[in-house]
Amino acid sequence: MRIHTTAIAAVAALAFTAAPATAQQLGIGTMGQGTSGYSMGSAIAGVLAANGVDALVQPSAGTSAYLPLLDTGELDFGIANIIETSEAMSGSGPFEGRALENLRAVAVLYPFRVGVFVRDDSEIDSVADLAGTSVTYGFTSQVTLNRVLNALLATAEVTEEDIDPVMVPNVVAGADQFAAGAADASFFAMGSGKVTEVDAAVGGVRWLPLEDSPEALARMQAIIPEAYIATVEPAPGLTGVDEPIPAMAYDYMLLAGAHVPDETVAEVVRILSENREALIEAFGPFRGFDPERMRGEAEVTFHDGALAALEAMGQ
Repeated sequence: MRIHTTAIAAVAALAFTAAPATAQQLGIGTMGQGTSGYSMGSAIAGVLAANGVDALVQPSAGTSAYLPLLDTGELDFGIANIIETSEAMSGSGPFEGRALENLRAVAVLYPFRVGVFVRDDSEIDSVADLAGTSVTYGFTSQVTLNRVLNALLATAEVTEEDIDPVMVPNVVAGADQFAAGAADASFFAMGSGKVTEVDAAVGGVRWLPLEDSPEALARMQAIIPEAYIATVEPAPGLTGVDEPIPAMAYDYMLLAGAHVPDETVAEVVRILSENREALIEAFGPFRGFDPERMRGEAEVTFHDGALAALEAMGQ
């Protein structure tokens, strides 16, 4: 990993002090209720609060709405995937010409699995079968997700032109359109509460498996280099996964604004690293959280406080 900041040795000591780093309430930006991002933020806020750091989840329409608030210092922390993080920091993709220069990485949270789900009784059995069907698309509040869905479709050599896009502002609205019968298939994150809600509303949903081959992976990574294919096993909270299936995955991250004090960020890193089980209890997908992999491998700029704390932990 290339790191563009220099660790300050004194911060490492602050990272492991027993006293809470701040008495001020921290804001954590997330997607709306029902999304995995919101659940991640809620779990983190709960664990921080239990360890003396007051934090509050602040949901909004999408990352394009709240990541700029971290950059301007109006929000302290946020949840975003590595794709959005890289684009926001470099000023590419939806952030073309407006790089968020004060955005900083804090920690890798866990591999995020996404896919397309259909009704249990649907005749759609594979990603290739999506050609000629209506699929939620657009995501004007989550513009990076169009590329993500395009990469997923590419595993089966399907493109946007092959589907009938049902234009929606975000994945929650897309799930609502699916439940209302306006779409044959919907794109979402596995393990999300919204999917469980839709499952109950329509009488059952299931995820479409990806083609797990070097060729399919190459087509995916030609669009999203940070993505990979991972096998998802059935587990509590994974609605629609009744057997092991290959799915698209990429890392989700905790971010902060450069304005957040080093000692505060270091304290957050320490608390998360020591409370994996509490995170899992709050939100099951944190089973994928690895305290020894919080630094990850992506070329992103880490907060000085996080970097010092992680280096003190041997990362």
